[in-house]
Parts: sequence; structure tokens; C-alpha cells
Amino acid sequence: MIRYYDKLETRSPDARRSAQAVALPGLVAHARETVPHYAMLFAHLSPDAGFTSLPLTRKSDLVARQQLSPPFGGMGAGAGRRVFMSPGPIFEPEGNGPDAWRCARALHATGLRAGDLLHNSFAYHFTPAGVMLEEGALALGCRVFPAGTGNTEMQARAAAHLRPGAWTGTPDFLKAILEAGDAAGLDLTSIRRAHVSGGAFLPALRQYYAARGLTVMQSYASADCGVIAYETEAHEGLVVDEGVMLEIVRPGTGDPIPDGEVGEVVVTVFDTSAPLIRYATGDLSAVMPGRSPCGRTNTRIRGWMGRADQAAKVKGMFVRPEQIATLARAFPQAGRMRLVVAQDAGADAMTLRVEAADGSMAEALATRLQALTNLRGAVQIVPPGSLPNDGKVIDDTRPVG
Repeated sequence: MIRYYDKLETRSPDARRSAQAVALPGLVAHARETVPHYAMLFAHLSPDAGFTSLPLTRKSDLVARQQLSPPFGGMGAGAGRRVFMSPGPIFEPEGNGPDAWRCARALHATGLRAGDLLHNSFAYHFTPAGVMLEEGALALGCRVFPAGTGNTEMQARAAAHLRPGAWTGTPDFLKAILEAGDAAGLDLTSIRRAHVSGGAFLPALRQYYAARGLTVMQSYASADCGVIAYETEAHEGLVVDEGVMLEIVRPGTGDPIPDGEVGEVVVTVFDTSAPLIRYATGDLSAVMPGRSPCGRTNTRIRGWMGRADQAAKVKGMFVRPEQIATLARAFPQAGRMRLVVAQDAGADAMTLRVEAADGSMAEALATRLQALTNLRGAVQIVPPGSLPNDGKVIDDTRPVG
């Protein structure tokens, strides 16, 4: 079995960085000339502006932007054979060409090869997940059974008859199909490999599949970005896809953070038909140190670790991660900061927890916090390294409901 999809997966990190550095100026220039959103966003920037000085495009802003400028908010209008609608609603055009979402590489890492039959249980209507995986499988030379979602027992009976070697869908749906097959006395042992996405792939579920002798790997993907990172046979984090450049930034900012720190995933997609440049996904993750034991040399991330959109409404006013980031820049001698929002005797209360060796800055921090948010908050100085490395900037602990 051919181990790697292509030579790009094992090139040196320096060669990868050089290739990206060569491609980026052309991608930015092309987006500036052909995509109305980027023409406006980059209008006042110098042509030789550094890449990290380019402003972010936030996924969280797309709903409002598409309502003001339908159908796509000035992004991707010339792309694609299909148009989809994801919850929000957010409307997404398909990129041009085969395997526009770059799923083939992730499926190849799972073990799919030409001639395999893939049972595809991702949705085919409204959202693009089913088409995303189908296009990737077809690019590998596989055949696809477009099962879609639901109809669990019917899916089990179809799999027993067609004998597919591979399956794809959300992490827990395969378990439901297998259990339906068990209950009906069906033989589903043809399914030896599965590729999952779109939900949490928890340890107990991994153990269930392993006990049945299945090889199951996951990818981190989205309708707008395609595959961002994918699991390999090493099962140590997710390897970043060769078609994207990934950054991890401090939530609420575009500022890069050190490897290992949890922050917001920002991606640039090298696709001239539907370019995305410094696209803030709203997801949290962290870069893992070192290279994957599988031999692929691209950056590894820890996978999806939650949402970076942490705005909280306090006493009728929104407090946002951007405000805490501004505060942190004003106090560079401090470490991590976390604003804890709680209830005290039925009223909203804020406490800013700050990692610092010097407690004398507490009063200045409280004054600046009030100036930025128009709300009073207590400040608690804590030892350096004591706050969790989970990417949280605002921790809303108030009871729901």
C-alpha cells in the first residue's frame, strides 16, 4: 500500500515555508483584484505589508455580511458548481475543480484506495458534507454509495448487501449502524475503515471501534475551508493539510501565540477560485511540538478544542475577548489573563485573573478594565503558569436559564 498521498507530505518544513512564502503574495494580489471583500479589506494596505499585518476575516461576521451583500458577502462569487447553506444561515459556494475541499488526502491517510467502495453517511442536502467526502473519494478512484443521514436500519441492510470496505460520517453514527446490524443479525464485517468528522470523537467511541477491529480516523474540516487537518496512522494529533497555512492566534486578536498555547485557528486556503486569507474560524486548538511519527512533516494540532467566540453580556453590556486582548497589550509584563463572569447575590460580577509575579499592578489593571468595558471588575493576581492553557479569555460561570 502506498503510504503517502504525494511528496508534499514529506518535504522539509523549510521547503514548505518557502513554497508558501512564494505563493502568498500572488494569492493576496489575486484576492485583492477579484474578490470584493478583500478588495475593500486590503484597500488601504501597502502592497508590501507583512502577512500577519493583514486583517482577519471572521467567520462569525459572515451571516451579517451575507445579509447586507447577498449571496456570499462579497466572497467566492465566481466559484463552484454547487451552492450550499449551513446553519446560521451561511451560504457557501463550492470551489472549482475536482476535490475542491481537499478531502482525498485525508481519506488516503485513512487507507482508502482506488477501487474501494465508500459508504457515505454524511448529509447531501443543504450542507456540503456529503459532497465534500464524495468528491475526495472519487478523486482517489473510489466508488461511493451516497447513503446520507438517517434511516439507520436501512443503512445497515444496504451495507450488508453492498459490502463496502469503508464508511464515512459523524463519529457516533457508525456505532448506531453497527448496532442496528447486530440487532438484525446482519454481517457488516466488510467495513474495516472509517473516516469521521463533524463531531467529538471521544475515547470511549474509539475503544468501541477498536474492539470491533475497525481503523477509524478523523479530520477537522469546515464547509468554507475544506479539510484543515487530518489524523494519520500515528494517532498523535492532526496533521495540517498541504493546501492550507495555519496560524494559532490569541482569541480576539490576530496576534500569533507560541506553539503549545491554546488559541483561535486562523487559516489561509491556497485556492484562487475561492481564496480565504487569514480566515478566523472561531475554533480553538494548539500546535503540538515535533513531527508526527508517521513521517509527514507538516505542523500538527491537537484538534478541535472548543469555540473562541467568548463574548459575554454583563449588566446589559457585551464584554469581548478583543477588550481583554487590548488590556493585555497595555500590560506586557503580565502573563495570561482570564475574565471570570459570575453571579454574586443575584447580580453579575466580573473578576479579572492575571498571571503576574508583581501584585502591585492590580489597581492599574482594574482602572484600565473599567475604562475598556465601562464595567467595574475585581482583579486577582495569580502565580505565573497557574491559569489553564485552554484558550479561554472570558469564562462565563453563571447558571444557564
